Amino acid sequence: MKASAFEYRRARSVAEACGWLSSNDGARLLAGGQSLLPAMNMRLATPSLLIDITAIDELRGIATAAGVLRIGALVRHVELLRSAEVAKQAPLLAQAIAHVAHPAIRNRGTIGGNLAHADPASELPACMLVLGATMIASGPKGERRIAAGEFFQGVFETALAGDEMLIAVEVPVAKPAQRFSFLELARRSGDYAIAGLACSAMHRGGVLSDVKLGFFAVGDRPVLALGAAAALAMSSDAAAVEAAKSALAQDLDPQDDLQGSAALRLHLSRVLLERSVASLLTQETGGAP
Repeated sequence: MKASAFEYRRARSVAEACGWLSSNDGARLLAGGQSLLPAMNMRLATPSLLIDITAIDELRGIATAAGVLRIGALVRHVELLRSAEVAKQAPLLAQAIAHVAHPAIRNRGTIGGNLAHADPASELPACMLVLGATMIASGPKGERRIAAGEFFQGVFETALAGDEMLIAVEVPVAKPAQRFSFLELARRSGDYAIAGLACSAMHRGGVLSDVKLGFFAVGDRPVLALGAAAALAMSSDAAAVEAAKSALAQDLDPQDDLQGSAALRLHLSRVLLERSVASLLTQETGGAP
């Protein structure tokens, strides 16, 4: 099957793209196209207008200033994977991006497109929750900043208005004592995860604190497991890990689907939690497990 008929325009600025979005109810933005174009070919998406934003240079670039790593919406996955700045300032993203799909998709897919698509099984939205990222949106009324916890609102749903576009994401740079872990379980490398976990924690004297556990592929959006994190706040021993695993029954609300049952996803989430805590405790630096 092929896509239904559509009009194509190439925007030269954010203002131009947002103006076209505002005046065309059926418009969609085209960046890497790795999710949109397959959906169009299967007639799951039928936009009347495609707005190509790949010529907007202000949407590119990776830079650090005032303790914040800013990543433009058009930065491709492969650029994140190869960036020394990302590896230094946001090690969790460097770990996670290697799990995103396959090289052919990483060569074209963009961070902005990934986050705006808001697939609950995607790796990067969970990382944004854990890192306390801020999404920068632009529209006819100007720019606004949206916390990651408010940005993801359901399956393929975000806080973006119909005439807004994501132009960048800002992430606080990693602290010296901060450690990260990223794990997922999938049927094959490159497949969407059946369950996944992005973690951040401060590590001092063999004890973890300020633990953030961002689960994905276990609900309609990425979720921070607050009960499990609280169980690990005062101790990181075996009893605390078991308590955290038990707390996941209240923190998560997985559903049955063709990939696996809710019970399977909860079990795998507990496996990932135990492995991640072990990784966080044995890392020498915040970079790699």
